[in-house]
Amino acid sequence: MSYKNEWFLLEADDDIDEIEHREPTEEFLFYRAVATGDVDKVRQNCEQGRFVEGEGVGILSRDPVINLKYHFVITTAMITRLCRQNGMELEQAFRLSDFYIQKLDDIHTEEEVHRLHDEMVMDYAEKMRKYSRSDTNSKHINACKEYIYSHIKERITIEDLADELGVSSGYLSRLFKKETGVSVSAYIRSQKIDMAKNLLRFSDYSMIEIANRLSFSSQSHFIQQFREVVGMTPKKYRDEYYMVQWDIESGSPHLDDSANGAPNIQNF
Repeated sequence: MSYKNEWFLLEADDDIDEIEHREPTEEFLFYRAVATGDVDKVRQNCEQGRFVEGEGVGILSRDPVINLKYHFVITTAMITRLCRQNGMELEQAFRLSDFYIQKLDDIHTEEEVHRLHDEMVMDYAEKMRKYSRSDTNSKHINACKEYIYSHIKERITIEDLADELGVSSGYLSRLFKKETGVSVSAYIRSQKIDMAKNLLRFSDYSMIEIANRLSFSSQSHFIQQFREVVGMTPKKYRDEYYMVQWDIESGSPHLDDSANGAPNIQNF
């Protein structure tokens, strides 16, 4: 029997009348809260445990863990696309989605899937909150930022960006400074330093490895640029903040419990 015919039989079965799905409005409002950076609303949803509530939710697998994983993938896919529509860089949105979905391979309980879900939605929401606070850019500048994000590990010049957008380097340079308040080179440097800060905090890469990964001309150049932007050397930054996570609300650091398998999603 084909799947289509099997569905016809199931559709006519009395048992299927017992299944009622919750209104999609609730799910859409949650996805929208994530995509607009409404961190408080997203956190409240997580605290209420709505993701693991079974009432009104379709059964996608007879295995409860796999069932929850399927719902996780659907949620991630929806959030990714809405965040993209609301301005998140394309590569960032989809790379983040791939990262979290791949993490499903390493977890085997409903509690772990639930915890991963809450961490994922809070991560997207926090990134979108930062974006919505700062972004008022034109199509050209957003495309410029997209390119920089996708090629941040390479050496990027204003000529590269102008060629990609099909405009003159002079025009792009003026437009970028007008809309963002900083030069293209300063923006690229800040993005590279932000990535360097994450590598210093959450990886064991050496200074020379980080400098090479981010295409600084030398280790000394990397140290100089880092000090100018951050106000301290990369070594001092690592000594102070290795495996430490920032509390966005208070602006203060706290220990990152996720290193011990217990991520603190409330402070993202």
